[in-house]
Amino acid sequence: MTQSQPDAKTFILASAILQELYDEAPAGYITLEWLTGNLHKQSFGLIMLMLSVVAATPGISFIGGLLLVVPALQMIVGSPAPTFPRWIATRPLSTRHLGAVARRAIAVLRYVEKIFYPRYPFPPGVTKRVVGIVVMMLVARLMIVPFPFSTILPALVIAWISLAYLEEDGLMLSIGLLAGFVVLAVDLWLVWEIVHGTKWIIDLV
Repeated sequence: MTQSQPDAKTFILASAILQELYDEAPAGYITLEWLTGNLHKQSFGLIMLMLSVVAATPGISFIGGLLLVVPALQMIVGSPAPTFPRWIATRPLSTRHLGAVARRAIAVLRYVEKIFYPRYPFPPGVTKRVVGIVVMMLVARLMIVPFPFSTILPALVIAWISLAYLEEDGLMLSIGLLAGFVVLAVDLWLVWEIVHGTKWIIDLV
């Protein structure tokens, strides 16, 4: 594969998208329906990135994981953009509170975009489904193992994958997907060791 430069006609930096949304957000409150309707083709990456931050937060990680199931499943089936159930999509969210979060996110993204940027383009259709499958497996890991702080690692990997997908960075996306498989493989190994150890103890008894 050859490295490519960003195409200004088809790609917009995530920080620029958030800045535009921040500038155009209606006073009072916004909804997920409004948000996804204004994100266009980069909606999956940005929605998953935001939900992964929620999933990494102790106390509300289960909610973030549960909501991540929606875009992950829709990526697997090839939906053009994420859609949420009506009762979630139309739930009002304070513009003032989210605006404070958005300002910090924009500042962080502008720094991160020095590392994550469009290169090594990937086939959109196949990549969307692969990302959806890996995110779904990481979400399952996140929700099945509810121990304190055990959700942080898979949530951070989902955030990495989401950011790379959002910024159309094939190199960082490959690293993120590989990290996801490593996390899942280590978890499976630990489960096997626990089961094997339990069987050994039962045999001794």
